[in-house]
Amino acid sequence: MDFILIRVDNRLIHGQIIEGWLPYLQSSRIVVVNDEVADDLFRKMILEMAVPYDIEVRVYTVEEFSKEYSHATADGKRTIVLFENIVDVLNAYRLNFRFGKLNIGNVHSEEGKVCFTPSIFLNERDVKDLMHLIELGVEVEVRCVPRDKPINFRDVAKEIKF
Repeated sequence: MDFILIRVDNRLIHGQIIEGWLPYLQSSRIVVVNDEVADDLFRKMILEMAVPYDIEVRVYTVEEFSKEYSHATADGKRTIVLFENIVDVLNAYRLNFRFGKLNIGNVHSEEGKVCFTPSIFLNERDVKDLMHLIELGVEVEVRCVPRDKPINFRDVAKEIKF
């Protein structure tokens, strides 16, 4: 697979992905990496029905995905990889899935999280995990849709107050 976007998006497959990222990146495959979705046939079916018929959808647990794709390799399919949360991305990295760039698109609001952008809410663990990925050599960008200007997370992380 040619991984053209590794993204954290708690909504997984939705309008921003279908109408924004797929055409912008000319992607033909979406891979969802999430333990709960991989074990839920109904949720998998919903995700598969949400995409155009010519877009392939695959769903893996974090462990399955990391074993099968320890490095981004090309097979001719331009692939978007979606993680529901930052913890899963870091766990995949710890299980030897290697990538150079991570896009943070949507992280929902919940208790203990602060607003970073209108669509991204982070807690201390999220920031710590992202900074750890940066220390490991991963570039982390904040960008909701392709038309947005990317923000380098490292440059603005110090401004987050808890």
